[in-house]
Amino acid sequence: MSVTRAAQDGMPGNRQFLGHPLGLTVLFLTEMWEMFSFFGMRALLVYYMTMRLDLAQDHASLIYGGYAALVYLTPIPGGFIADRWLGKRRAVLLGASIMALGHFMMAAETLFYPALITIAVGNGFFLPCLASQIEGLYAKHDPRSKGAYNIYYVGVNLGAFLAPLVCGLLGEVYGWHWGFAAAGFGMLISLVIYVAGLRHLPAEVTPAVRETPATTDAVTVRARLGFLLGIAAIVVIFRGAYEQVGNTVALWADVGVDRQVTSGWSIPMAWFQALDPLVVFAATPLLVARWSRLAKRGIDTPSLLKMAFGATVVALSYLLLAGIAGWTGSQGVHAHWGWLVGWFVLMTLGELYILPVGLGLFGHLAPEGWRATCIALWFFAGFFGNLLAGALGTLWSRLSQPIFFAVIGAVALCSAAMLFGAGLRAQRAQR
Repeated sequence: MSVTRAAQDGMPGNRQFLGHPLGLTVLFLTEMWEMFSFFGMRALLVYYMTMRLDLAQDHASLIYGGYAALVYLTPIPGGFIADRWLGKRRAVLLGASIMALGHFMMAAETLFYPALITIAVGNGFFLPCLASQIEGLYAKHDPRSKGAYNIYYVGVNLGAFLAPLVCGLLGEVYGWHWGFAAAGFGMLISLVIYVAGLRHLPAEVTPAVRETPATTDAVTVRARLGFLLGIAAIVVIFRGAYEQVGNTVALWADVGVDRQVTSGWSIPMAWFQALDPLVVFAATPLLVARWSRLAKRGIDTPSLLKMAFGATVVALSYLLLAGIAGWTGSQGVHAHWGWLVGWFVLMTLGELYILPVGLGLFGHLAPEGWRATCIALWFFAGFFGNLLAGALGTLWSRLSQPIFFAVIGAVALCSAAMLFGAGLRAQRAQR
């Protein structure tokens, strides 16, 4: 494709990095540092509420779930405003600035609740408008576009990997406010990278003159939005189980795991939160290469069936955790930290089959003029999912650890069955 034709399509020029448009690297790095700030704060949040603010565990769980839910609610109005009026670029710049302010506000205990709301509002503009620019980097039917979402997801998790190591260490050793401040500086770096790389991103089409959905087949738009809404509803159930990673699993790392490595050193609690993104970073190239080889042989598993498989693996990981907690409890000992590492590896492998695959599905099926809104719809599943996760988390102090983890495994297994059924129905509808 020539540069002139690319410009006509609203795409940047031909400059590439590792076989993909240079703009993907800009989005990758922007999201990496945004995730550094988000997960840096999240790694400290439950510990900060229970250890510094002296909140009860069930109260802290509800606040954690409510905040995480709000983070996934605000992209709906934010994405709609960007699609209709503001534009994606201005929305990202505005959102990043507001989020940076919110992270720095976390350094003051009196601003705790306003800071959480500020971060969530900024995230509403930032989150859907960054990922929705991926499709604009590729020509229609470019086979590289599917793998782009997995590469982007690596950027998400690279930032999430570094966050607990840096922010968690600063928070636990030097003081909570140092960890929150580090998250704020991460957001500023994200903003600088995005501004510096604007020329490599898809040209912004003014929302006022863009082709509106009225020019698109209204029946097709409604059908696609309805289909995606149904999938998002199923993902809500999955997230109720998955989002325990930063909540009850983090608490189990404190009370149920022997973190002692040597006589003088124990693994910091927050460091375990780095395992999920580390496995994503290591396993994604292997999975993408495997899927590419299968595609060349004419084997292309539908996205919904991949997602069902991923949810099943996550369910099995929680059932394994239930078994470990049951055995150690019967022996009156703590679980060796290696079991928690193994759980993170298994759970994250399942995650790779559902979360980046689902993001790509929503990006590909989004009707023209609705892309940021549809990406927001994918994240909106996290709103109800985190409310569900927060509610489920209150059972932690009421049930034994083995039964609690078994319940969470059953929730994930339920979502797997529903995704599998939806995938089979979609296949029959295409015949």
